[in-house]
Amino acid sequence: MSINLEQVEHQTREWLEKVVIGLNLCPFAAKPNRNKQIRIAVTEADNEEQLLEFILQEFMHLQSTDVEELETTLVTIPNFLDDFMDYNLFLDWVDALIKQQDYEGEFQIATFHPDYCFAGTHPDDDENLTNRSPYPVIHLIREASMERVLKHYPDPEAIPDNNIERVSNLTDEQKRALFPYL
Repeated sequence: MSINLEQVEHQTREWLEKVVIGLNLCPFAAKPNRNKQIRIAVTEADNEEQLLEFILQEFMHLQSTDVEELETTLVTIPNFLDDFMDYNLFLDWVDALIKQQDYEGEFQIATFHPDYCFAGTHPDDDENLTNRSPYPVIHLIREASMERVLKHYPDPEAIPDNNIERVSNLTDEQKRALFPYL
């Protein structure tokens, strides 16, 4: 299957700007986005080995690039891991990669998927919208950057509850506009 990488990147950036930043689901994303420090890396990988290699390359790129130039990377996966359970299982491989490469304490990940479903929730529950994206996405985060912004953010523990409240207050029309891929 041939994918249009530019279109996938555009859709991912649109989701980042309209949903993640527009709804303030991540209060730390607006500044690096404004400063063009968020890389959207679209992969054509269609199997675990290719995807792990791609993610490793992106970790290495992030590690070798100054934080002032590149803050974080969104690995976007349009050809693989459409099934949320498969995606969840693959995350164990990413965690193993982080350990194997001795990236613990340096990098962490955040996860997004079109069918994201938190444990103990029904797939249609609004709170799942906080982690729903147009494609499977693995967000590569510099831990030092997270620690830096969290020091200056009041009550970071409230972010998930605030996000759930924010998406729960959306009208059906707003949900259709913000999440047309669902």
